[in-house]
Amino acid sequence: MASSNDFVPDPYPLTPEEYAAAMAKAKATFSSADLQRFTEEEDGIPMEEVIATLEEIQRQKTREAS
Repeated sequence: MASSNDFVPDPYPLTPEEYAAAMAKAKATFSSADLQRFTEEEDGIPMEEVIATLEEIQRQKTREAS
């Protein structure tokens, strides 16, 4: 069975010129819309819910172990 890594080329070292060209291309294509994704807050799971879930898992594991 083919793994997902079969389709990823092996990395190779870039010459300083290739690196500079790649960085220039990345900087030119990076827009304020790209940056906006990282500055917006996302709704998450309330900490109380996470703690309650973890405590329930711990209770189940403790019961299984005894």
